[in-house]
Amino acid sequence: MQYSRRHFIKITGGTTAGLALCSLTGTSLFACGNATNPAGEFGIQLYTLRDVLPGDPRGILKQLASFGYKQIESYEGKQGMFWGMGYMDFKKYMDDLGLRIVSSHCDIQTDFERKAAEAAAIGMNYLVCPWKGPQKSLDDFKRFADEFNQKGEICKKNGIRFAYHNHDYSFKMLDGQLPQDVMMNGTDPALVDFEMDIYWVVTAGMDTETWLKKYKDRFRLCHVKDRSRNPETDNGKNSVDLGTGSIDWKKILGTARENGMKYFIVEQEAYPNGSSLEAAKTDAAYMKTLGL
Repeated sequence: MQYSRRHFIKITGGTTAGLALCSLTGTSLFACGNATNPAGEFGIQLYTLRDVLPGDPRGILKQLASFGYKQIESYEGKQGMFWGMGYMDFKKYMDDLGLRIVSSHCDIQTDFERKAAEAAAIGMNYLVCPWKGPQKSLDDFKRFADEFNQKGEICKKNGIRFAYHNHDYSFKMLDGQLPQDVMMNGTDPALVDFEMDIYWVVTAGMDTETWLKKYKDRFRLCHVKDRSRNPETDNGKNSVDLGTGSIDWKKILGTARENGMKYFIVEQEAYPNGSSLEAAKTDAAYMKTLGL
């Protein structure tokens, strides 16, 4: 889409005026800035609905839209990233619902060039590596960084971006260094971004805001996933409804936006208060209270 110079001045002038109003009224820039920024809309990782999604993809997506989600992050299950619909049919159905698929977790070892081309064809922004797992040495993580650069080149050729999604293992010391540092320093910012799973950073005992500031503009997506105030040993059970856990979301997400975060994606892996659909509905309601 092309814009005239007058239209550009109108948009930027309105933004400047809005920020000035925020300053005068004492409203946070996080909330105020999002009032006119479509990127402030929040999404959901479909893995949240992994127990019901495969049986009724269209029905589940329709319900998510009714909850107020505007963005979708998919994952690659047995039916593929597009849940048996084909990428163009999936895009059309999403359009009909007023949803947009911004990213997807996927198997980066299989048909990656095809996946990048299909993602680009329907206007996606990211393909994301979801997991590498704990390793025996830092050399393994250096090798991953090289691989991410290669995948980033493929994504760049197609006009999209590549990102890596963390768990807690990359925030645990190995050979005197943190693997997350090794991967971030070993990747080209022009090719590779990172998706911060805030739950796993907190689980590793790290300060989320410190990492966001240390690597400004490298974390472009995040998983908004709360952690129990009384965590069990099994971290798979510590994911709880947003707003009921231990994470200060208003503070952290404000810092995230100030340091380059673009996509705020809800994810929940356990459902202490009911079904996955009820959790997704509750999480959407909480996200609306943050002023996104």
